[in-house]
Amino acid sequence: MHRTCRSLAATAAALALGVALTACAGQGGTPAAGTASASAAATVADHDDTDTQFAQMMIVHHEGAIAMAALAVERATDPRVRSLAERIEAAQAPEIERMTGWLDAWGEAAVMDHGQMGHGSMPAAGMEMEGMDHGQAMGVLDALQGAEFDERFLELMIAHHEGAVLMTEAELEDGRNPDARELARAIVDDQTREIEEMRGLLASD
Repeated sequence: MHRTCRSLAATAAALALGVALTACAGQGGTPAAGTASASAAATVADHDDTDTQFAQMMIVHHEGAIAMAALAVERATDPRVRSLAERIEAAQAPEIERMTGWLDAWGEAAVMDHGQMGHGSMPAAGMEMEGMDHGQAMGVLDALQGAEFDERFLELMIAHHEGAVLMTEAELEDGRNPDARELARAIVDDQTREIEEMRGLLASD
């Protein structure tokens, strides 16, 4: 009888300890699943107007680069130029998808009205190439063939890349979202390297 009572008491104490430890796990060193999810959601949502404008304008900018690169893949006579154009397409298409996903998660419009470009912290000059907009630049390229096309494509893509680097400055200075800032740094690194490559190709002609 006494042994049975002692056994029941020990069992009750063990259960109480287990409940207490479980509660502490939700509050202490190892975060509960709900806490981790909330933290991840907060990171995704953590953005400001600079992040939004960066993603919106860089999507448009990347789309322009891809259109120019696609034309070069079809028309360039120098295999080095074609190879560069293929790499530009392959690199920038996934970045467009990534930025579109951010805007969707942030509840922001995926497309910015062209009339709004340059009215925030992002410079509208980054969208131009030698004073031309994308449509004008594509018209120039479309009228060329052979080595003339290759040379003009490189010149305009250098200007286009320089515009992208210019556009990242505001994001790196004022942007808040860590993923957007990371992409901005990658754009600076990748496109600066490609600018040097294109200058080398022009100098070798």
